Amino acid sequence: MSPRGRPRGFDREDALRRAMEVFWAQGYESASLTDLTRAMGINAPSLYATFGSKEALFREAVELYIRTEGSGIWEAVETASTARAAIEHVLYATAEAFTQGPESRGCLIVLAAPQIQCANREVCEVLKRHRLENGQLLERRLQRAVDAGELPPSTDCGAIANYIVTVQHGMSIQARDGASRDMLRAIADCTMAGWEALLP
Repeated sequence: MSPRGRPRGFDREDALRRAMEVFWAQGYESASLTDLTRAMGINAPSLYATFGSKEALFREAVELYIRTEGSGIWEAVETASTARAAIEHVLYATAEAFTQGPESRGCLIVLAAPQIQCANREVCEVLKRHRLENGQLLERRLQRAVDAGELPPSTDCGAIANYIVTVQHGMSIQARDGASRDMLRAIADCTMAGWEALLP
């Protein structure tokens, strides 16, 4: 028997995807329970019974985003033939991913973060952890290139990784502001044009 308040035919994955869309568009703090339940097609008791809390729902929505809409950007970093190719892939895959669909929406993990000081600390930490992990992934790939003799020993892997992540986050904001795929690819072009200048 379905839990009280849950509509017949309730599709948990579909409801989660709809919640993800709300968080992506509005951010964590601005997405009200009314917004979420309306989009998900359920009532508040069903939301709590199924997902536990707004925060838990958001965590699941972030994981869904990483598996679906946000996939394809970071997965090739480890397997790219060179460090330069890895960074090039991240930037151009970002241009593609952030401009999918009829509207450019950028990255949920960058744009959904609470913007006020009294915001939910756990949510802030979840998003911060994901952002840091991407930078660490790039740094490890760059260090591997140094160890293999592909890059000079004095290459500042941390600084380069942080720079690329900063550019990538900026592309997210540009996308949210309406930048086209061609505009984001031009940003990637400019970044890669300066690759040699990043090396000692």
